[in-house]
Amino acid sequence: MRAAGIDIGSRTVKLAVIEDGTTVLARKALTSHDPLDAARTLISGVMYDVIVATGYGRHLVKGHLGCPVISEIKAFALGAKAIHPPCKVILDIGGQDTKAISLNDAGEMSKFEMNDKCAAGTGRFLEIMANALSYTLEEFSRAALSAERAEKINSMCTVFAESEVISLTAQGAMRHEVALGIHKAIVSRSTALLKRIAPSGEVFLAGGVAFNECVRALIAEELNRSVVVPTDPQIVGAYGAALHAATLEEGKGVK
Repeated sequence: MRAAGIDIGSRTVKLAVIEDGTTVLARKALTSHDPLDAARTLISGVMYDVIVATGYGRHLVKGHLGCPVISEIKAFALGAKAIHPPCKVILDIGGQDTKAISLNDAGEMSKFEMNDKCAAGTGRFLEIMANALSYTLEEFSRAALSAERAEKINSMCTVFAESEVISLTAQGAMRHEVALGIHKAIVSRSTALLKRIAPSGEVFLAGGVAFNECVRALIAEELNRSVVVPTDPQIVGAYGAALHAATLEEGKGVK
């Protein structure tokens, strides 16, 4: 049986298809202004027996495709535990929110906290700050890693932080030191969530921001804990949804 999971996030739509527990297909596309069209394009021509949706747009997809849905928290718990069986603590830094999840011995969610009221500390915040410093995202991470000191960023409001960054550079601050200050501010905000729900233990880092080498290093340093990053941290939720789909007796067939 081929089971599919689709994660309709604020910035990216992810699709994972598994067969006998093994991933046979993984795709990603920008969510764009029309997440339903992005989801339909992503699954076009894909063979599956059952599909489950998760993420911001899960109910939109459910309404049009008639598929079951699960919460992002459950999807990430299932996906992370399957990818890394010892996993007990998950930090997902996505495009528009950050989730900290603690799992019990059975791999079920026991506690979670989520920052979804503001883009601060998320992938979108990184994109805006990188643009303000005229870096690509890859250059942004490398520049921050090269700095020996950080310029302090006082505001975590995206609009005010952007103004602060522009002001700092106008005053002659070094771009790479501002970049490190931004990364430190993001990590401080994200790890604060984690400390409240899981004060110890290895951290499984998911979401697109997990590709950022500086963020990974700073999280490990801030928490003094090991950080595990899967091969594709963006696909964890879709993979978890596919695992849930595999447990269902009935599905919707080929699309």
